Amino acid sequence: METYGKILLIAMPAFLVLILLEKWWGVYKGNDTIRTMDMVSSLTSGITNSTKDVLGLSIAVISYNWMVSHWAIFQIESSVWLYIIAFLALDLTGYLVHRIDHEFNFFWNAHIIHHSSEDFNLACALRQSISTFVRLFTIFLLPAALLGVPTQIIAVVAPLHLFAQFWYHTQHIDRMGWLEKIIVTPSHHRVHHAINPEYLDKNYGQIFIFWDKWFGTFQEELPNVKPVYGITRPVRTWNPIKINFMHLWLLIKDAWHAQNWSDKLKIWFMPTGWRPADVAEKYPVFKIEDPYHFEKYETRAGKAFNIWVWAQLAILLLMISYLFGNIASIGSPGIFYYGLFIYIYVYAFTELMDGNTNAWAWDLLKLSIGGWLMWNTRGWFGIEQLHPILPYIIGIYLFVSFLLSIYFRKESNRVPATA
Repeated sequence: METYGKILLIAMPAFLVLILLEKWWGVYKGNDTIRTMDMVSSLTSGITNSTKDVLGLSIAVISYNWMVSHWAIFQIESSVWLYIIAFLALDLTGYLVHRIDHEFNFFWNAHIIHHSSEDFNLACALRQSISTFVRLFTIFLLPAALLGVPTQIIAVVAPLHLFAQFWYHTQHIDRMGWLEKIIVTPSHHRVHHAINPEYLDKNYGQIFIFWDKWFGTFQEELPNVKPVYGITRPVRTWNPIKINFMHLWLLIKDAWHAQNWSDKLKIWFMPTGWRPADVAEKYPVFKIEDPYHFEKYETRAGKAFNIWVWAQLAILLLMISYLFGNIASIGSPGIFYYGLFIYIYVYAFTELMDGNTNAWAWDLLKLSIGGWLMWNTRGWFGIEQLHPILPYIIGIYLFVSFLLSIYFRKESNRVPATA
């Protein structure tokens, strides 16, 4: 928990710098692939996911450590080969879990957030799930466990494997020659994120592309078919917390409305997108039929609001950095109260970005919880040790944020839309 928080303190600024560099490069080359609101939505999604992971808000049905302890056939001394085996085992597991997420209704809910952006850029790589509280597929690491790969090695390799999937979320790198035959490249992953009929449900690989070639799920990027990004049932919101659970909510409603009891049960394990015929007819859901003719989701934002969005994002990043850097000193249950505040912050922030009429209420809730935390932690979780004025700055920010949520909600109907 604490170690991963320290890792993220280094990774988060690095990711942000690379995203801003991609934005600058796109503007410089006349091919800007990053819209501000979409980027902020992606970054807030990454923050909610990393908060969940750092706080350990998930459990494994069967842990890797248990499998190694009980099922290992060999006991291999630490060597470079163990790291290679661990990396390959994680990559094969990643391919299998990724494919399951795409191909079954219930598991798609855990992955919808990653595909929800209608752009394709480094920022959308940070759209990761918070909806999975029970990890079912640790069992796919069984080959590594049988070979006796220690838990500590998996713990070291897993973050590296995850972070290595960041770079290929870009439109600014074309084909990469012979590397296209071995690793997942931007070209391969553009196909994976596309909703064109030719590209749907292809290229599940995470680091190595040969899994897709071996298991029949590979599709190269076609020169005459430009990828169109997003999902066929667009989410139409910047709120990552809503996105994380909207497919699950649709399944629950469909199961409730289905007349046939078999449909109520099988809807969860049918191919992604399947709905009972009677439900689909009575409760239609918008779906993109023609990927080449639809409008990307956008909201109205003037110059002042865009400045406030950047300010909110900067403050959020500072607050989450303080949490990750002080997990031990904040302790439990304080870290979970802090995590709740971060989630309310993101919800209120992105509701305002959507221009929703209830955004002020969520900001009022943020103010209330923040005020309660300041009172009960005699400042803000010990932040006064950095400087005595900081708790007062946080208090002023919370109050100003609430007032501005009211102001910008009133102004939103009078401001022209911008990118």
